[in-house]
Amino acid sequence: MLAGRLDGIGRFADETLRIITKNHPEHQFIFYFDRKPDPCFIYNSNITPVVVPPMARHPLLFLAWFEASLPLHFLNSKPDLFLSPDGFLSLVSPVKSVGVIHDLNFEYFPGDLPFAVRKYYSVMFPRFARKAARLATVSEYSKSDIAGTYHIDPSKIDVVYNGAGSMFTPSSVSEKEHTRQKFAGGNEYFFFVGTLHPRKNLVNLFRAFDQFRKSNPGGIKLLLAGARMWWTDEIRLAYEAMEYRDDVIFTGRVSDEELISLMASALALTYVSYFEGFGIPILEAFYCDTPVITSNVTSMPEVAGSAAILTDPFSVDSIANAMSKIATDTGYREKLILAGREQRQKFSWENTAGRLWDCVEKAGENGV
Repeated sequence: MLAGRLDGIGRFADETLRIITKNHPEHQFIFYFDRKPDPCFIYNSNITPVVVPPMARHPLLFLAWFEASLPLHFLNSKPDLFLSPDGFLSLVSPVKSVGVIHDLNFEYFPGDLPFAVRKYYSVMFPRFARKAARLATVSEYSKSDIAGTYHIDPSKIDVVYNGAGSMFTPSSVSEKEHTRQKFAGGNEYFFFVGTLHPRKNLVNLFRAFDQFRKSNPGGIKLLLAGARMWWTDEIRLAYEAMEYRDDVIFTGRVSDEELISLMASALALTYVSYFEGFGIPILEAFYCDTPVITSNVTSMPEVAGSAAILTDPFSVDSIANAMSKIATDTGYREKLILAGREQRQKFSWENTAGRLWDCVEKAGENGV
């Protein structure tokens, strides 16, 4: 994990481990890092950080780290159990393990990943799933998907829904005006947050926004916050073909404080991915009193409930119509905000950490 650069899995690890180590001072925890960690990740005095080389940023280095370096360190530290927040495990170590597999998007969209990473995931993750004493995942959808795809007994898999940080709160009218002025020239905007990745369906989001703007000339912008790690030719060409591309604003990666302000000041979150194991931004938007447009596939209906507009992510018309509904129907927006307040009560990082700890304890007791 890198401070200030946490993605969904990094956020999950940060939030749950912070709570677990605080709530269980009777246990000693060893945190294994592949580089010198930022002190912000050493949450409590019962944590011992250990740096294990090499830095694992390539599939060959994944193998070296998990199948050689880490097992050697296990011989010295003798842990009772290894918890992996991202599902990567050591196949050669006899140490009992719990893996958190967030989703299997790589099984459905392999072309979105570089060849070596794709090959590593497809070969290793079924083995990780079988090796683990128990598995955790972040939605009932992902539980069913993992069980069916990897032929795992569903009783071995625990659902530990994601949460949203307590810092996600609504903004005042003046704060919204300030944020819109700073980032969108004072205009209202639809908001997307996440790595600019093909799975996030940016191609159809761009096309839908263009279609929306042709019939809604009010100057509303589309604002995207996230790193261009996977800026493919298809995404680039869709963007360059837009009539209203000048109304698309890229902020790049933003700080947590800026993210909260941007989310809370948006006309709506537009999160229309093809595939999500959970979709944390949906929940963060609910906590910010921001309406949500999301997809009607995979886990997103499970997270959103009846508190969002569910669209067909493969239909430009469906997404564009949802944008028009949000932009023109104030009463409907308020109805979604109220529904979001109710739906968000079902999720919190405290609950996530508690469920994950229950999973760890079950694995520790008997491994089943």
